[in-house]
This record gives sequence, C-alpha cells and structure tokens, in this order.
Amino acid sequence: MKGFRQFLLRGNVIDLAVAVVMGAAFGAVVTALVGDLLTPLIAAVVGKPDFSNIVFTVNNSKFKIGDFINALISFLLIATAVYYFVVLPMNALLARIKRGQAPPDPTTKQCPECLSTIPIGAKRCAHCTSVLA
Repeated sequence: MKGFRQFLLRGNVIDLAVAVVMGAAFGAVVTALVGDLLTPLIAAVVGKPDFSNIVFTVNNSKFKIGDFINALISFLLIATAVYYFVVLPMNALLARIKRGQAPPDPTTKQCPECLSTIPIGAKRCAHCTSVLA
C-alpha cells in the first residue's frame, strides 16, 4: 500500500489527472464556442449551418457526405479556436518570459584551422589535430 501511495503522490500522476480534467473542461468550452457562436455566424453569412441532409446514392448505397462536411467544418473551427485562443497567447506569454533571460552558454566552438565544430573544453581538434588555445 505504501508503494501505491508513493506512485499516486509522485508529481506525474497528479499532473496528468489535472491535465485530463482541464482538457475535458476546455473541450466543452471550445465545443460551446463552435456550436453556439461560430456555427450560427456561418449560418448568418451562408444561410445554412447544417449540411447533414446532403447525400448521394450509388447502387442503392447512401453516402452521407453532409455528415462528413459537418465534421470537417467543426474540426476546422475547433482547430482555429484552439490556435487563436490557446497557442498564440501561450507563445506570446513564453516569448515575454524568455525576453529577460540571458542566452544559454555555448557548448561548442569552431576550430580556427579547419572550422569544424568541437566541444568547448577541447584542447586539440579531433578533425585536424591542431592545438587549441
């Protein structure tokens, strides 16, 4: 029982549980945004928000192309909403946070003789064997 408790209280399981709950809640918000705001906007512009009755028949087999079009439009709208409401703001926030940080120290340098890339602490070039200062 002690090992199970340690497993549950290790950071990763709790982080994953929080991410799943937040993802489900965010999915509901995006679905509501698409269903309640963006789809009626398309209906106001185009005149028809639902394409589910578009079908064609080949040898008595019905192909419900309208359902596919609805799913495709829904996916594109959700992807657009996620990009503009999550990805762009997060990228801007991360760029703002990184703006004040110093660049990381280099781990490699160039050999002055052969211009190959070598580790920063090397005393001799592995390619041309010249002694480095």
